[in-house]
Amino acid sequence: MPQVSQPTTHVMQHTVGVAASADIVCDLLADVTGWPRMFGPTVHAEQVSEDATQERIRLWALANGEVRSWTSRRHIDRRARRITFRQELSQPPVAAMGGEWRIAPEPGGTCSVTLLHDFAAIDDDPDGLDWIERAVDRNSAAELAALKATAEAHEQSPDLFLTFEDGVTVNGPLEAVHAFIARCDLWPERLPHVTRLRLTEAGPGVQLMSMDTKAPDGSVHTTESVRIVLETGRIVYKQTRVPPIMTAHTGEWVLRATPEGVRAISRHTVVVNPVTVPEVLGAGATLADARDAVRTALGTNSLATLRLAKAHTEGGSSD
Repeated sequence: MPQVSQPTTHVMQHTVGVAASADIVCDLLADVTGWPRMFGPTVHAEQVSEDATQERIRLWALANGEVRSWTSRRHIDRRARRITFRQELSQPPVAAMGGEWRIAPEPGGTCSVTLLHDFAAIDDDPDGLDWIERAVDRNSAAELAALKATAEAHEQSPDLFLTFEDGVTVNGPLEAVHAFIARCDLWPERLPHVTRLRLTEAGPGVQLMSMDTKAPDGSVHTTESVRIVLETGRIVYKQTRVPPIMTAHTGEWVLRATPEGVRAISRHTVVVNPVTVPEVLGAGATLADARDAVRTALGTNSLATLRLAKAHTEGGSSD
């Protein structure tokens, strides 16, 4: 019986120096749920399961402009400061993909980070291999640069990171509230603060959205997002184009059935851009001013969306 040849394994390595402690870097890499606000290509990440030796994670990420999703197994060795990973089921043109993060302490409380990838293309297809190499090279460089910036900013100013949520209770079916949030293509007709929205379906449950929103001060901001509909009652998203006052913005819409009705929550996680604060808010503006401005702008629009979803579902007022 003829043997089936295995595709050739290729290896790529990328390294960066980080002016932050190895422990901070290790913590950032270990918390996969924080990757979307740190890594530009990562849209959403969550832990699927965990045991004493490894964890399973699911990732959605942009690769060469396309949204891809896969499940990986990771082993985190905090003592050695190494994190190994292996995709369980890769998407074409990838036949197999794995690698390792290596964090090495350096003098002066700094460290170096090396990201290794080993991969193979289905049938050793040259076009597929070229696609993989370009995606790995682009994403690795972007991820290391983002890890460096995040770790160094975290060491210097943890107040750049902001998480908050707003919610309403709806007397109506959860599916109806979900439909209002999911059908964002109808938002310009339904939401006064949305002046334009272009929606593209990039696959089952994957939405690419470009939207113009009006802030409380009357200014209009254009954002671009990738939204993932995970299930009825949960939609997560990441803005891939953010207003100047932020460097990252992720969020989710969560709906839960309760004895009082459907609890509808909008949750945001933002990283403030300290460089643009004076230019956006005026000379003398502080980081605290920026946090307040972001909280007000995003919270006002989210709560308005939730109240209109409530009114639409109940068929009554938005109070």
